[in-house]
Amino acid sequence: MREIVLDTETTGFEPEQGDRIVEIGAVELYNHVPTGRTYHQYINPERSMPQDAFEVHGLGDDFLRDKPVFADIAQAFVDFIEDATLVIHNAAFDMKFLNAELTWLKRPVIPMSQSLDTLAIARRKFPGSPASLDALCRRFGIDNSSRTLHGALLDSEILAEVYLELIGGKQPDFGLSVSQGRSGSGEMGEDWRPTARPVPLPSRISESEKAAHAAFVETLGDAALWKRM
Repeated sequence: MREIVLDTETTGFEPEQGDRIVEIGAVELYNHVPTGRTYHQYINPERSMPQDAFEVHGLGDDFLRDKPVFADIAQAFVDFIEDATLVIHNAAFDMKFLNAELTWLKRPVIPMSQSLDTLAIARRKFPGSPASLDALCRRFGIDNSSRTLHGALLDSEILAEVYLELIGGKQPDFGLSVSQGRSGSGEMGEDWRPTARPVPLPSRISESEKAAHAAFVETLGDAALWKRM
């Protein structure tokens, strides 16, 4: 199951009043596990940035002036999300803007049914409690100290962690289900693809521990199993 955790930054609240998207960030999940694939794009809104919006995300006119307009990045964005479920905090807001931008280009809109609203999930799970992204980070002990301003990619990365906690923690099914992404013969389906870790895990064995182990193996004699491996 492929999901895209997504966030946008905009010039305001209403595309019908001329507000536009200025940033899109997205993180790919496969069977609730981050694959390392992301999408990130700043966008020239073709209009000035209101001060109240600038104070939220810090994206000003000078920074956005040389960025591509939405028409230039629309195909790459659509190609990235494909038909994956879009996991969004307050999905109605972001979907409204995405579909407005697509409509202005006379492109097909994204069905609302393709989105999953983590704000609604949080409100159902914790009725009466704060359900903002910051509040959920505090609830789940997720570090969001780098979130001094809103940023679409950072927020989508944080939201991915929050989403996994909302549905029961990382790998909620413990990987026991083999039906997703496999063909009837039990082989992995065409939509499955392994990806390497962006940064290899460092060894947890110190040089002194390696030396101590080697010295211990030497005391076991030539027939020791360790010497055959």
